[in-house]
Amino acid sequence: MTEKRPPAVVLLSGGLDSATCMAIAREQNYAIHALSFRYGQRHEYELDRAVALAKHFDAVAHRIVEINLSQFGGSALTDQSIVVPKSDSVEQIGDAIPVTYVPARNTVFLSLALALAETIGSVDLFIGVNSLDYSGYPDCRPEYIAAFEAMANLATQSGTSGRKLTIHTPLIDLTKAEIIQTGLRLDVDYSMTLSCYDPGPGGKPCGHCDACLLRQKGFNENNLQDPAG
Repeated sequence: MTEKRPPAVVLLSGGLDSATCMAIAREQNYAIHALSFRYGQRHEYELDRAVALAKHFDAVAHRIVEINLSQFGGSALTDQSIVVPKSDSVEQIGDAIPVTYVPARNTVFLSLALALAETIGSVDLFIGVNSLDYSGYPDCRPEYIAAFEAMANLATQSGTSGRKLTIHTPLIDLTKAEIIQTGLRLDVDYSMTLSCYDPGPGGKPCGHCDACLLRQKGFNENNLQDPAG
């Protein structure tokens, strides 16, 4: 008899990091419940990639949840009147929290992932946050994840009944180059992913936003061409 795989909720944006994170969850023999969000993002093309990736990695379920963070604005990703910053090199990316930060996004996403986890009997959440090659988002840091995990175990039926919930962040201490190396080992097809914050028609990457530049840096450091163009 085949041993039953434990269920895990995997946050799946359709980008490079979340695809790698999902591949790691699959390698660890979890039954993947992929969770994506249509939240008013200007780069909604990423959801097409999320659908394809969920199928590629044999997710047992894939939900796309509709929430409208654009009604609050405050970010270049959810407010079309705010310009997405563009640069010619990674070195030009500033140290301040950029306007592509979406207020409370990971808190909202993780809260909904937590709700799903409770309904499917899961105590494992995977999120592809990264604290090294990233654009300065406060909700990608280890201390944030630790705080949310502690809150989750206080706020849920499973946590208060002794079933400790874990938020897995397998990419958090990796460089973008190391993330790509990990994904290639796990047969991630990066041509299926989209990282760009401001894609053109058909989801063509702009090549100059922070996400594009950091992605290209990772491929360059591996002496590889980005298969997504």
